[in-house]
Amino acid sequence: MLANKRILLIIGGGIAAFKSLDLIRRLREQGAAVTPVLTKAGAEFVTPLSVSALAAEKVYQDLFDLTDEAEMGHIELSRSADLVVVAPATADLMAKIANGQANDLASTLLMATDTPVLIAPSMNVRMWEHPATQRNLKTLQGDGIMIVGPDEGNMACGEFGPGRLAEVPDIIASIRVVLSDGPLRGKRVLVTSGPTHEPIDPVRYIANRSSGAQGTAVAKALVELGAEVVFVTGPADVPPPVGVQVVAVETAQQMKHAVEANLPVDAAVFAAAVADWRVSTASMSKIKKQNGALPVLEFAENPDILAAVSQMTVGRPPLVVGFAAETDDVIAHATAKRARKGCDWIVANDVSPETGIMGGAENAVTIIFEGGADEWPRMTKDAVAQKLAERIASAILDKD
Repeated sequence: MLANKRILLIIGGGIAAFKSLDLIRRLREQGAAVTPVLTKAGAEFVTPLSVSALAAEKVYQDLFDLTDEAEMGHIELSRSADLVVVAPATADLMAKIANGQANDLASTLLMATDTPVLIAPSMNVRMWEHPATQRNLKTLQGDGIMIVGPDEGNMACGEFGPGRLAEVPDIIASIRVVLSDGPLRGKRVLVTSGPTHEPIDPVRYIANRSSGAQGTAVAKALVELGAEVVFVTGPADVPPPVGVQVVAVETAQQMKHAVEANLPVDAAVFAAAVADWRVSTASMSKIKKQNGALPVLEFAENPDILAAVSQMTVGRPPLVVGFAAETDDVIAHATAKRARKGCDWIVANDVSPETGIMGGAENAVTIIFEGGADEWPRMTKDAVAQKLAERIASAILDKD
């Protein structure tokens, strides 16, 4: 997929800049050509000579190099690549991109380019969590810039948390996704996944047994077909796939707000196992035992996200897919659910304990649609996801 592709790689400052050398090596192994741009801060961590040796290309550093301006110019340099990658993307570079600053070669290239941009943030956890960085992140995502990472872990400064540069294989996987020529290229799909946790008090919550594996597999399969995927996930047991825009939530109400904030889309897949009820007033402190007396919990119904989106009169996605996890009369209950919610398809499955599907690696589903149903044999969740993603792609393209 990367053969004969040209990557313009901007290397920002930071201790993680050393990973850019491995990134260059692996990209070239897969057939890509890499044109490196080294910021002034980046050159404090890796040398132009090492970058140039691995890339087998000249390293660009100075905006006002008259020879380069005569031969190529920063405008041509910014547009001659198939993809611009910023790794590591520092808080400073993110701020410059988000606010339209162009006072050095890297920021000027990013302002002048008309090709896709993928950034891999890397910074101290406090810098990543700072409101200014988070505002800039939302601006960048709104402008169509794609993000990979950051990862969570120990940092060179001794702190722990999100802010580590994504691993090189994950960056390359994201590059492959962006450069994919799949049928869903240019299409935006929202996928919900995982359970929701509804708090009872600070240490207890209501949830279900969903692992998030099937929703994660669906998102991954859609990305592999070229879709831009917004992945709204509750606290799942499995990590989110590479190449998606992750929106992490805890509760059903948070998931509803996240879904609404990310519309419109070309399709929406509601694979999350949203809790039907929540405690109407969660305790702000841990509920203690009271001489054997049982606590009295008052429940409230959670928002029905699938029904709300399916029944939108303005801005409804052209294709809305729901999931129905049932333990008895699966087809009858799922068929009734599709009619009641108003979605286009329902993916029904039997999650009775003896099936091993809930939390397992396999699934057996029936796709229910208006006027019929399509029963699939039992297969891995990845295989279900791939088959479902291909069906979604066909439906989206038919609507075009």
